[in-house]
Amino acid sequence: MNFDKLHNVYFIGIGGIGMSAIARYFVANGKQVAGYDKTPTEITSSLEDLGIDIHFEDNIKAVSNAFLNPENTLVVYTPAIPKRHSEYDYFKAHNFKVLKRSEALGEITKQSVCLAVAGTHGKTTTTSILGHLLKACNVPVTAFLGGISENYNSNLILNGTEVTVVEADEFDRSFLTLSPDLACITSMDADHLDIYGNAEELIKTFRDFTECIEPNGTLFVKNGLPLKGITYGIEDDSDYCAQNIAIEDGCYVFDIKTPTGTYKNFKFSLPGRHNLSNAVIALAMAAEHGCAYNELAKALASYKGVKRRFTYQIKTEDFVFIDDYAHHPEEIKAVYQAVREMYPDKKVLAVFQPHLFSRTQDFADEFAESLSKFDELLLLDIYPARELPIEGVTSKWLLDKVKNPNKKLIKKSHLIDEIKTSNAQIVLTIGAGDIGAEVKHIKEAFYVEN
Repeated sequence: MNFDKLHNVYFIGIGGIGMSAIARYFVANGKQVAGYDKTPTEITSSLEDLGIDIHFEDNIKAVSNAFLNPENTLVVYTPAIPKRHSEYDYFKAHNFKVLKRSEALGEITKQSVCLAVAGTHGKTTTTSILGHLLKACNVPVTAFLGGISENYNSNLILNGTEVTVVEADEFDRSFLTLSPDLACITSMDADHLDIYGNAEELIKTFRDFTECIEPNGTLFVKNGLPLKGITYGIEDDSDYCAQNIAIEDGCYVFDIKTPTGTYKNFKFSLPGRHNLSNAVIALAMAAEHGCAYNELAKALASYKGVKRRFTYQIKTEDFVFIDDYAHHPEEIKAVYQAVREMYPDKKVLAVFQPHLFSRTQDFADEFAESLSKFDELLLLDIYPARELPIEGVTSKWLLDKVKNPNKKLIKKSHLIDEIKTSNAQIVLTIGAGDIGAEVKHIKEAFYVEN
């Protein structure tokens, strides 16, 4: 697709984290951008600051006339919109070029060397590390992130157009629209079973994704996955492997074994072995692209993280508050491992908001097992997102499965009071719904007291 002929790009669901990155990209490339979203958020406000016109009612009359010419307007939509959406229906009926978000990314990446990060967990952190490494090594890269980078306070890294870094999203098989030159798969745990039906179909789709890699391209896989490729891991027999791992001043210090030799004294500040694994694959892909290891070591040491990925909100001697996006049992286990590694002797209170009725139903026993590990649990109601309730699937039903006597079902309005009654030194907020909006209120309440 020739973007040069486009004057306007209109987004349906512009406030989504992936959609907003593409919107920023088109603004940076001189296009007029506008869009619709369901509700105002910090993201939509930041887009409006760029001059993007956004409205919050599904009404074609709210769309500027400048965006109603199918000859010079591209429409990009998120698959999260409802099946009946009047603006989407209008654009389809009037012969506009309408692309799903992943299709737009596929078109953008066609003219560049594409590095894609796939997997049910770790995509956003790995992508942000990789984008940062390449930019710090002065590679002409554009990186589309599924979260807000702490280094750039944005979900888009702009340093040129020869290379693109993208998340290859398995949701509704979106990643099959990509044709990457280098790709990695971090994990293939069952998820999105409302889309796939079963774990076997999900794994089959990941195999299909590997067929999308360019003929002379390269595939990296987490050691142990049932796929053929260059392997990576931690303290194992992988092709790229973190070794001699130590913790100094809250940071990992490690060596990395590669097919060309072992390189020493890498530093990485994000807690958790899952994050260290993400760093290893980002280093491997950057090295495969041609970055020098001495430059990569400097770049990795300056990496700050992604908002809502084990983000320290308060960190004092007596009280620590961490916020994380984890919304799958395996991700919660990874967060638990990280917090236990950093704070082995302190009491940990977890506040969890389940995301989607279907995911809660599909993984109820696994959620219960992972949540039982914490010293204390506060459970919020299920965040429905795009779904209608499922009979019998409630947070009370989930809580009854948790084998931990220190558990309680609460409303968000009581959250701060409940945290105050606990004597936990470490507080975690976990979930992918609107629990992130409570973070600033918790910070305000506990900054006063600490």
